[in-house]
Amino acid sequence: MTAPDPIQISEAELAGLTRDLDELHNDVSRPAMGAEVDAFLEESRLSRRRFLVGTGVVALSGLAVAACGGGSKKKSSTSKTTAAGGALLAGDLRIAATAASLEILAVQTYQAGLAAAQQGKLGANVPPTLATFSQTVTSHHQQHAAAWNSILTRAGKATVTSPDPKVKPQIDQQFAQVKDVPGLAKLSLDLENVAAATYLSSIDVIQDSRTIGIAASIQPVEMQHAAILRFVLGQYPIPDGFAKKDGARPATDYP
Repeated sequence: MTAPDPIQISEAELAGLTRDLDELHNDVSRPAMGAEVDAFLEESRLSRRRFLVGTGVVALSGLAVAACGGGSKKKSSTSKTTAAGGALLAGDLRIAATAASLEILAVQTYQAGLAAAQQGKLGANVPPTLATFSQTVTSHHQQHAAAWNSILTRAGKATVTSPDPKVKPQIDQQFAQVKDVPGLAKLSLDLENVAAATYLSSIDVIQDSRTIGIAASIQPVEMQHAAILRFVLGQYPIPDGFAKKDGARPATDYP
C-alpha cells in the first residue's frame, strides 16, 4: 500500500513556489531592507560623530574648570532594567531585540524540522523539495535577524543571539508533538503568522522611519512564507483580505 502524500501540492509546484519566493526576496525585499539598514547605519555614524565632537568640547571645558580648582562630584546611580547581555533597551531598540529573537526562533525551528526529517522522524515519505524550502526560508530569517541586530550594535547594544524567551517554550512543546510533515508545516505556519503580526503591529509604535522601513520590508516576506505553507497544507494561501495583528508579540514582553 502506497503511503499518502504528505503535502497537498506536487513537488514541482513546491519547487517552483520556493524558487519564485527566493527570487522575489532577493530582487525586492532584501534590497529594500538593506537600503533601510544602510541609511540607518549611516545616520547613526553621523550622529556618533556629532556626539564625539560635542563630547570633546565638553571635555575641554571640564579640564579648564578642573585646572581652576573645580571640585569633584559623586555620580548618582539608579536601578534600571537591562536586557540583551546587560544593555539597556527601550523604544525602537526593544522592538528590534524582540524581532531579532523571533527571527532566531524561526531559524532554530526550521533547522530542527529539517534535522527531524533527515533522521526519519517525520515519516519515510518526506519530499526532497521540503528541504529546499526549509533551507531557503531559514536563510531569509537569518538575514532578517542580522538586519535587526545591526540596529542594536550601531546603538552600542549587544546582539540578540537567543530565541524569543516567551514563545520558545510554546514552540518546543508543540514541536515535541510533531510526527509528520503536515504537523511541522502547521507549526511553521503558526510561527510565521506570529512574526508577520508582530511586524505589522510594531509599525504603529516604531518612532524611527528607517526602522519602520525595515519592519515593512520584512513583514510581507513572512506572509509569503505563510502562503506557501498553506499550499503545503491544502489551504487557501491568502485567507484574509487584510493582514492581521492577531498573536503579535508586544515588545514589552522582552526581558
